[in-house]
Amino acid sequence: MNKRALLEVIALDARDAVAAAEGGADRLELVTDMAADGLTPSLATFREVRAAVPLPVRVMLRASDGFSAGTPADLRALTETARALRDAGADEFVFGFLDETGGPDLRALDALLAVLADPAPARWTFHRAIDRAASRESLRKHLTDLPGLDTYLTAGSPTGVTGGLPTLLAEAALTHTAEPGYEPVLMVGGGLHLTHLPDLLAAGITAFHIGGAARPQGWAGPVAASAVGEWRGVLGGATHRMSV
Repeated sequence: MNKRALLEVIALDARDAVAAAEGGADRLELVTDMAADGLTPSLATFREVRAAVPLPVRVMLRASDGFSAGTPADLRALTETARALRDAGADEFVFGFLDETGGPDLRALDALLAVLADPAPARWTFHRAIDRAASRESLRKHLTDLPGLDTYLTAGSPTGVTGGLPTLLAEAALTHTAEPGYEPVLMVGGGLHLTHLPDLLAAGITAFHIGGAARPQGWAGPVAASAVGEWRGVLGGATHRMSV
C-alpha cells in the first residue's frame, strides 16, 4: 500500500488555515512576516488558527531574518515566547540556527529544547538553515540525538529545489539506510514546483512544503483551497471538506 504523501502549507492566519485544510493540507506551518522568510507568529494568531482547524500546526520560532539566534538577550526572549506558545497548547515547532562557522548552534537549540520538553518533548522541524550549513552531513550527525527532531525542511540548496535536486535525491537514498543523521523525514520545500514532483516521488520522498504555490495572488493574497487541492491531487489522497 502506498503511503499518502504529507502536504504542509504555510499559513499566516486563520483564513489561510481554513483554506489549506479545505484543499487537503495535512499540516500547517504557522508564521508571520514572509518578507523576512517567516518569523514567529503572535500568541493570538496561534490561538485563532488552533481554534479554526483540527490540523497539526508547526509554529515557527525565529525572531529575525537569517539563521542566527542573535545575542543572549535575543535567545532569552525567544525561549520566553516558546514557553508562552507551549503553555497555549502548541506542541509542534519549526526552528534552526547556525553558528558563526556554519555549524548548528547547539547553544540556541538546547535552550529552546529545554523549554519545549515540558510536559513531553515537542516534535519539531529543523528548517532551511540546513541549506546554508557549512556541511549538511556534519549538521545532521550533530543533531542526531536531539529530542523531538523528526523532520528536515530543505530545498537541497540555498537557491531552491531546482538547484538542490541532486542533493535531495542523494539524501533521499540515505533515508532508506541506517546512516546516522538521516532518520528524520526529508521534507522538500523552497521554490518547489509541481514539475519537481515526479523525480522526488520516484526517489521515495513523501513530504512536501508549499508557501507561495498555495497563493495565486502572491503573498499579498490568501491561501486558495483550489491551489492546495491541485497539489493534493497530484500527490494523491482525498481532499478534506470542512464546514465553517
